[in-house]
Parts: sequence; C-alpha cells; structure tokens
Amino acid sequence: MKTNILLTPGPTPVLPEALRVMAEPIFHHRTPQFRAVLKELFELLKYIFRTHESVYLLSASGTGAMEAAVVNFFSPGDKVLVVNGGKFGERWGKMAQAFALEPEIIHVPWGHAVDPAEIKKRLEANRAIKGVFTTLCETSTAVLTDIKTIAQYTQNHQALLVVDAISAIGGEDCRMDEWGLDVVITGSQKALMIPPGLAYLAAGKKAWNQAQESKFPKFYLDLKKYQKSLLEEDVPFTPAISLVLAQLEALRVFKKEGYEQVIARTRQLAGSVRAAAQAMGLAIYAKAPSNVVTAIELPEGVDGSKLVKTLRDEMGVTLAGGQDQLKGRIVRIAHMGYIRSEDLRAGFQAFAEALALQGYKCETAKALEQFK
Repeated sequence: MKTNILLTPGPTPVLPEALRVMAEPIFHHRTPQFRAVLKELFELLKYIFRTHESVYLLSASGTGAMEAAVVNFFSPGDKVLVVNGGKFGERWGKMAQAFALEPEIIHVPWGHAVDPAEIKKRLEANRAIKGVFTTLCETSTAVLTDIKTIAQYTQNHQALLVVDAISAIGGEDCRMDEWGLDVVITGSQKALMIPPGLAYLAAGKKAWNQAQESKFPKFYLDLKKYQKSLLEEDVPFTPAISLVLAQLEALRVFKKEGYEQVIARTRQLAGSVRAAAQAMGLAIYAKAPSNVVTAIELPEGVDGSKLVKTLRDEMGVTLAGGQDQLKGRIVRIAHMGYIRSEDLRAGFQAFAEALALQGYKCETAKALEQFK
C-alpha cells in the first residue's frame, strides 16, 4: 500500500508541477518577469471564480481574506447575519464580534445546511442588515450550503453576501457573477493544489459601493491598495513569490482540464467515497453533503482520535478527525484538488484495517470497488 497519503481537507496534496516550480531559483518580484506571472495568474483566478471582477491576492491564510472582507466592506456597529453551523461559521461570528459589528447568529444544527428561507425571513424583517456571512462548504461538518438560492434574497436587499469558499473554490460549483455573489474568498491549500500561504478575494460592484463607507482602519489588508497595484499587474506588498509561481502552474493545469470537468470529477469522487463508506456499513454525517470533503460517522465503540493517530503514524494515511462536539465521532476524508481515486482506494483500505484493530469488521471488497 502506498504510504504518506494526505486526505485531509487542507492542506491537500501539492500538484507535482507546482512542487517543481517552487524548487527553482527565486527572482525579484518588482520586475517585468514577475508582473507577467501576476497578469496570467489574475486572469486564471477570474476563470475559477467565474467572474469578470478583479481577484485580489493576499499573502495570508484564508482567515486573512475573511478579515479583509470585514474591514473593507463594513463599519463598527453594522448589523450582520452570521450562519453558524460549524467551526468556520463560528469563526465568522467571532470575527464579527472582534470588530464590533452587531452579529445576529443563525444557529444551524451541525450536519445540516441553513434553510435559505430563514435568511430571507430575517432580511425581510430587518432592512438595516448590511451583510450575510456564510460558508459554501462548512469544512468541519462537510455540509454544502445553497449559496445560489441565498443570493437570490440578498440581491433584493442592501446586505452583502460574503461567502467563505476557502475549501470549495476549485471543487464545488461556485459562479460569482451568474449567482450574484458579492464577496467570495478562498485559499491556496485546498482545491487549488498548492501549500498554505495565499488567499484570494473577489468583490462585486455592490460590495465596492459599500466599501466607500467603511470606517475600519486598515493597512496591510486595505484592498484599495491592491486595487491600485492591480492596474500595473502588481501587488502592494512583498508577495510569497514561490507560492505565486506554484499557483500559476496549478491553475494552468486546472484550466487545461476545464472548469466543468474538474467539478464533475470532484463530484464523482465524492460519490465514490460516500458509496464506499456505506458499503462498509458506515453513515454519512452531513445531511447536505459537499463534494470536496465527506464526514463519516464512526461505529459505537470506536475511538476516533485513536483511529486517526493509528492511520497517520502506523499506516501513513492522514485523515481529519472531528472538531469540538464531533471529536472522536467522525472522520473527514477530502476528495478535492490533486487527490486521485487511487489515493482514496489506498486510504479506504487502511481505514478498514484501522477499524478492524478496534473490533469493527467489515467487508472491504465492495468499498474498494468504488475506486476504479
């Protein structure tokens, strides 16, 4: 069995072409050579965001882009809706509180997706709401949110729809312009196939209009600086040069395969993972499952923390465990980016063996048949 298999929902395996370019000698970023790199990268980012709007590059984790969304488009005291159905919806709420927004939290049971009608109801009840913060894929629960329907309601309200698509862009269908999404963010270490360290943010005209009223102080995350630099195919601060080069290579590969084809392949892998888990007698945790990561409920009597440790340290397969109330109760298996069917097959073989060590026996042949 292949060892050192990474099946976590971030970081994910790095594309070989990206690994190679990161090993090349570095060069200075204030040069025509690097501006040409950025020019091509910015166009490819528009392609994966499905937008004609500019996409801004930040040398930060995805959380840096989340913070940029708050400080550039809102002001202290603004009323916002926050969808909290997991750890990353919870992060939106904590961030709103940290910046003295007035968040109204929609608490969603873990494993379930927010009902868009609930957002519609709250927007209609309060015309003063300035923003709706949600996730496309809530990575902690593997739940997919119906962002497209939610956008139909925010388009008829002043509120900006701000979407954490950090684990979703490049794996889930997300069409910024067509669906009318106001602010969309993502990160480099998920479906975009390179290491952590870059974050991306795109904003539409409605968001930029609201940005003119923003009262938050900002410097490094001031998107107006990035907007100005973009006119010269540049960035305002020293970028993570090697990561930028790697991202360019990864997005070239992405576009060569094609947006629709990548989304379809990811969807097919998601179906295979769910079918394999069910063939082993295991239940899928999410009631609205995503296509980039699957949460699998563990049988009674299985210690999930011990299982993850055994897989990682003794079998060379890294899965993600559960967080908070799900700690020890689920495992999360990613199937996005550079993760391939053969990786998942080997991962499930090890998964079955690790379960057997804790007394859970299952027939694995049918499960492994899902990965052809």
